[in-house]
Amino acid sequence: MKSKSARSVAILGISSSLLLVATLLPAANALELSLTSSVELDIQKSPIVIEPGTTENLFLEDDLMATASGAIFSTQMALVSAVSRQVELARTPQGAKKVARAILIDEYGFKEKQFTCLASLWTKESNWNYKSRNKKSGAHGIPQALPASKMDIISTDWRTNPVTQIRWGLRYISVRYETPCKALAKHKRSNWY
Repeated sequence: MKSKSARSVAILGISSSLLLVATLLPAANALELSLTSSVELDIQKSPIVIEPGTTENLFLEDDLMATASGAIFSTQMALVSAVSRQVELARTPQGAKKVARAILIDEYGFKEKQFTCLASLWTKESNWNYKSRNKKSGAHGIPQALPASKMDIISTDWRTNPVTQIRWGLRYISVRYETPCKALAKHKRSNWY
């Protein structure tokens, strides 16, 4: 028998997975159950029938916990894979622009005009090179953070991760100037932002 904490994790994992599947794809997965339906689970050839309104201990078998853990692990691995692809894409100037545009529009809700201003600003600052470093001031990365260690608030991988730099730069612009176009206007007046 597993400990109560392992069971709790398994219960949470299975519940979360089932809720996600039931919410996103109910008809496709035949999960349109009425409140009076019963569900039969075949766990290691030992069926357990759950009748409506009853609570049964479903976690007697190790396989069910392994399945829940596997589902959680698979979801986490998919997220890691997506983030890794985004980081690799952003290592080139064109890719960095695509990633920044997506974040700016999807997460900040800005329009295309704001991306045009951002593209102009960061082209002037670093030419969208995540390895860019100003030898005089020490400013670093795509947004030319000064000091560069300020990007630690997003993640400590700012030296090597262009997405961290982009996220920090967009946060900095939104907090300090509200929009990329206002930051660009400041840059045009004083040659820094």
